[in-house]
Order: sequence, then C-alpha cells, then structure tokens
Amino acid sequence: MKIGDVASAIGKGLVAGAAGTVAITVSQMLAQKLVGQEPSTAPAEATEKVLGVEPKGEQEEQRLNQAVHFAYGTAWGVPRAMLAVFGLSPVAATAAHFAAVQGASMAMLPGLDVAPPPHKWGLKEIVLESFHHLVYALVTGLTFGFLDRRSERARLAA
Repeated sequence: MKIGDVASAIGKGLVAGAAGTVAITVSQMLAQKLVGQEPSTAPAEATEKVLGVEPKGEQEEQRLNQAVHFAYGTAWGVPRAMLAVFGLSPVAATAAHFAAVQGASMAMLPGLDVAPPPHKWGLKEIVLESFHHLVYALVTGLTFGFLDRRSERARLAA
C-alpha cells in the first residue's frame, strides 16, 4: 500500500460520506413528514457543548446544525474508505461502518448529555435512528465502491 493509495481512498471516502449525508438527510426529512419525527438539533447542541459556541438565534442555530451535520457525515466517509484499504469486502466494510456510526451516535450524544441513553429511547426512536444510519452506510458504501471501481478501471487503462 502506497501513500497515494491512502490519499486517494480518503478523497473517495469524503465524497462517499457527503453522498451518504445527503441520503440520511433525505431519509430524516421523509421520516419527519411520514411518521412525525422531530427535526434533530443534536449536531448543533453537541457542537455548542464541545466548542462552547452559542448561536445568536434560531436561524444561526439551524445553520450551525446543518454545517455540523454535513461535516460530520462527510468525515465519517474516511473510516469507510480505510476499511476498504485494509482489505474488508464491500459488504463487511459497510456492515462495520454502519455499526461504528450507529454505535458512535448511541454513545456520543448521551455522553454529551444531548440525548438520553439508548435504554431510555422508545422502540420507534431506535428503529428510526438505525434505519437512517443504515441508509447512510449503504449509500456511502455504494458510492465509495462506484468511485473505487472507476479509478481502478482508469488505472488499468493507463
């Protein structure tokens, strides 16, 4: 494995993470409409706690929320890429990625006191949260695979 391979995978992971973030955003918006799920402010609340920032109003808090949501989701594409670099099959890498993203969500937000611990969540919340993260992991994995196959074909053609 060469440093260029790792750098290439990181770039593909970031693009794949961004695609996955768009997908989870759509999934969450549909859940808001179809089952009455409330919009999450967890990204902004976590950032406020960790960085000590305080948005001046509702519009600024929503802007912070969206920026952190997209940055966080995009960044999670890198671990997905590294799973592929280290030789996991696409299915295994996507499953491990899903488990990591879901586990981080269920540990980090309660750890920051932004959400209750998972044992206090209702079944509906757990199912929705898991579904959204599954959508994210699948789209991120599929996008990474598509990008990786395209670059492999280009390398072979050269």
